[in-house]
Amino acid sequence: MRELSERQQRILGFIEEFLDDNGYPPTIRDIQAGCEISSTSVVDYNLRALTEKGYLNRDADVSRGLQLVNSGGRRTEFPETVAIPLLGTVAAGEPFPLPSADSQGVETIDLPQSITGSGEGLYALRVKGESMIDALIADGDLVIMEQTSRVENGQTAAVRLKLEEETTLKRFYREGDKVRLQPENSQMEPIMCDASNVEVLSRLVAVWRYIG
Repeated sequence: MRELSERQQRILGFIEEFLDDNGYPPTIRDIQAGCEISSTSVVDYNLRALTEKGYLNRDADVSRGLQLVNSGGRRTEFPETVAIPLLGTVAAGEPFPLPSADSQGVETIDLPQSITGSGEGLYALRVKGESMIDALIADGDLVIMEQTSRVENGQTAAVRLKLEEETTLKRFYREGDKVRLQPENSQMEPIMCDASNVEVLSRLVAVWRYIG
């Protein structure tokens, strides 16, 4: 293989480290930020150079379409990713819009298919607050939610309080004609409300946290 510039060595090292940490390749913007490069066009130029020199296989039409080539010339395969819509934050505050088939311009995040499956019916929300910290759901985490109107007692759900026009993420318990929304924080009290005032929007599938 041909010799690499210092910047190309740094980019290649970043891609390898990102793959080790996350299990899927970085985007151009990930590389730009991680390698402190001035623009995405400079990243693109160096990725093309790495491809021409035999260090990468690249599909430029795919957000994370990078594959490392090892010293034997073989591709290193990585898990497929699925784009999930990121709809906003979830807390005891502003309601968030649910995705629709004709939604356009919605921000998405790429997550491993091993977590999302086909991705059908899933969306992501960013957690605001500490009400679920004892369930290892921290402020700033992404929660992957499955749209549904029914959950079992004890499951974590995003629910809307109709009269208050608020949305929150809590453990759900139906108790007669009441619903208990239980935080996972020993410093917080549960929310008790009439079942008729609670609309279940989705249930928790997974928690995703970016480290670094």
